[in-house]
Amino acid sequence: MNSHWSFTASGPVIVVAITAWLLSAVLSWFQWQRRGGGARVTAMEILRLFIVGLICLALLKPEIVKEIPHTQSVQIAILRDASGSMQTRDVPADGKTVLTRAEWLKTGASPDHWKPLELKGKVSVENFSAPAATGDNGTNIDAAIEKVLSHTDNLKAILLLSDGDWNTGDSPVVTATKCSARDIPVYSVGIGGETPLPDLVLQHTTTPAYGILGDQITIPFKVQSYLSRQVQTTVAMSDMRGIVAKKTITIPAFGEVSDSLVWAPTEPGDYKMDVNLPVESDEAIADNNTQSFRIAVRTETLNVLVIESAPRWEYRYLRNALSRDPGVHVETLLFHPGMPPGSGRDYLPAFPSSKEQLSKFDVVFVGDVGVNGNELTPADLEGLRALVEQQGSGLVFLPGARGRELTLASTKLGDLLPVDFDESKAAGNTTVSESQILLTTEGKGHLLTMLAPDDATNASIWKNLPGFYWSAAVTKSRPGSEVLAVHSTMRTESGRIPILVTRPFGNGKVLFMGTDGAWRWRRGVEDKYHYRFWGQVVRWMAHQRHLAAGERIRFSYSPENPRTGETVFLLATVFDSNGFPVEKGNVSAQITAPDGSSERLEFNGVPGGWGVFKTEFIPRTGGKYQVAVSGENGGSKLSAPVFVEQPTIEKTGLPGNFAVLREMAEITHGIAGGVSDLDSIVKKIALLPEPKPIEKRIHLWSEWWSGAALLAMLAAYWTARKLSGMI
Repeated sequence: MNSHWSFTASGPVIVVAITAWLLSAVLSWFQWQRRGGGARVTAMEILRLFIVGLICLALLKPEIVKEIPHTQSVQIAILRDASGSMQTRDVPADGKTVLTRAEWLKTGASPDHWKPLELKGKVSVENFSAPAATGDNGTNIDAAIEKVLSHTDNLKAILLLSDGDWNTGDSPVVTATKCSARDIPVYSVGIGGETPLPDLVLQHTTTPAYGILGDQITIPFKVQSYLSRQVQTTVAMSDMRGIVAKKTITIPAFGEVSDSLVWAPTEPGDYKMDVNLPVESDEAIADNNTQSFRIAVRTETLNVLVIESAPRWEYRYLRNALSRDPGVHVETLLFHPGMPPGSGRDYLPAFPSSKEQLSKFDVVFVGDVGVNGNELTPADLEGLRALVEQQGSGLVFLPGARGRELTLASTKLGDLLPVDFDESKAAGNTTVSESQILLTTEGKGHLLTMLAPDDATNASIWKNLPGFYWSAAVTKSRPGSEVLAVHSTMRTESGRIPILVTRPFGNGKVLFMGTDGAWRWRRGVEDKYHYRFWGQVVRWMAHQRHLAAGERIRFSYSPENPRTGETVFLLATVFDSNGFPVEKGNVSAQITAPDGSSERLEFNGVPGGWGVFKTEFIPRTGGKYQVAVSGENGGSKLSAPVFVEQPTIEKTGLPGNFAVLREMAEITHGIAGGVSDLDSIVKKIALLPEPKPIEKRIHLWSEWWSGAALLAMLAAYWTARKLSGMI
């Protein structure tokens, strides 16, 4: 072990230190002469000059550097990417053959290539980010290099063989900085191509967890093209018995198409569906043209409450549409101005007076009604708010020319409104000419506005729908709302007046329809579009509430299509044997994972007395989870499946991320190249000099004991000076 001194002070500091010490020496000489010399004075001045010398030496930042030679032989680490993306076939082997990236590692990077390195030291070859037994676990280049740094001594260089497609862990650049600090260069060989392969990709989309028998179920899909030509093909959806829906689409070169398939199931049950895209002759990858999902088809009746004042046209046609819908049971509360409430079949004489009467409704339409004035009471509004917030029901605001809904803005129901009203125009806006509903970007692909199975036809339908002459006076939408449609001609300072707006609230949803002219859509086509729109509104708003239901318990969860690692929120609404919401009690769930393991969760009651209980869990693996919910009171039990998707972190067909490999090599003063550069890179590693000995630096100028020693000498000098009578 060799040792030597090191001084890191700058030139000006050195000059200042030397000048200060010389000046101190001159002053000590004069002081010694003035005191008449003698042994005692001489000792005092030498001590002072020594202390000043130590202080000046500290300004030079002295360090003792110990060089410790490595006890092990030189080591070179070779890291091979074994992740799922290495199955991409894009490495040309000769004029005709194209290998996968993993195949090239076996043939193009065989052990024979490392012989020049073995002559210079020990070579270790390790694979990293290999897929786990339960699925792929991503590519973590950072962890692979960090492991080498912490477990390898006398490391000469790192050779990284990868496509650079890291997707977990910290950025590899962070670890490359650590390598640079230790003078360990990283050499990288990028395997694969930096441009996408010619391919069609059927991408993942969110699908509904269930559908109602007799309804048309819309299944969205998205296709990404990496082909240099336009493709006309047919997307088909099938179950175990064959194709149930298909659609012909045209995909532009290097373009993307988002569309949907419409399926009308004929039988209830749990379905495993496959969406397939035919493989084109010039596609390089055929295993990304299929997506699978599960959906439950059930027979259910949705309960709807319509609250209105004067029986305007929109109310009449809306009630007729819902009454004729076989999947809907509608009840009506009609407040006739100056008259008793409307009566007849499915008419209510008053607002539901108890929680159990109100909690059965999945969707409530609030028309041109307000608070007090022989209409809704503050207690009624609190009930509606709790119905949406806790029970997950839907609420539709459908204002009218009486302007009664403006009175709701300052009540308990005001927080649910997705828009701000213009209070100076209670009667709304009326135009002489017909106005149109314009779909926004968000509205063009929304389930509520899909009046046709494809986007082009749907846009044409909305463009040609009969317009309206009256709309609610709205200034703007509120934060957290989603505007699906706006007024074609009228604007405010915030932009076009919102017409169709949605927003989530608590466990439920809220919709605002700013015109009562939707009944005019029947012109020339009768019920076709009017009935379909309101039918979709009811089903969309009640969807979450009906994920699973039993006789005395209702169960829902979000997100509706959970993925591994996501927090899944469970919501249970429990009723006793008399149909009353359970306010207190023990509610639990037994969750059985796909591998057979299970865990028990306890629900926490939600204040308010609506029988709502909440809990949450995080699925660690994909597949079918069976959730058995049970309530202590009333013997409520329900078992429902929750399908958890195992996300595919490692995707084939994507280009390599060679930019990060080049950056790592640049930071560490290494070299980056492609598969053809492997041999030259190996030769450059073999020519690298031996790693420098390990340096251990003792910073004398900043050690605590050096400061303590200096302080002790100053104290000794000052004490001796006082004792000797020198002032």
